[in-house]
Amino acid sequence: MRYTTLFENRKDELLLLARVLLMALFVIFGWGKLTGFSATAAYMEATGLPLPTLAAASALIMELFVGLAILIGFYTRPLALLLALYTLITAMIGHRFWLLTDAAHMEAMINFYKNVSIAGGLLLLCITGPGKYSVDRR
Repeated sequence: MRYTTLFENRKDELLLLARVLLMALFVIFGWGKLTGFSATAAYMEATGLPLPTLAAASALIMELFVGLAILIGFYTRPLALLLALYTLITAMIGHRFWLLTDAAHMEAMINFYKNVSIAGGLLLLCITGPGKYSVDRR
């Protein structure tokens, strides 16, 4: 059996696994934003974002609620695209490595490109769809 046949025969299970792995980050950090909302808003304010409470609420909604929706496969394609855009925007706002030096530069650059890579995975999910183990397919 060629590996392409193996992947094709397990495509729906692998898409479910991909959704779980991609959304683990968003749901975990979204939950942290929900349970520590005032700290999240204070962090947003410290970074200089305008309307920090609104920014924190937006991050909470995108990470926790959109993350959970994609996890269960609900409106997967449009929400994956939306979350990809959110992830790229947060990379530009939160990981501006080009303004930093030394260790801070490297740390921010790593996190910036992790966001870019995650956005790529979300775009793939947008293209492929959620697979049969999803609310979208029921």
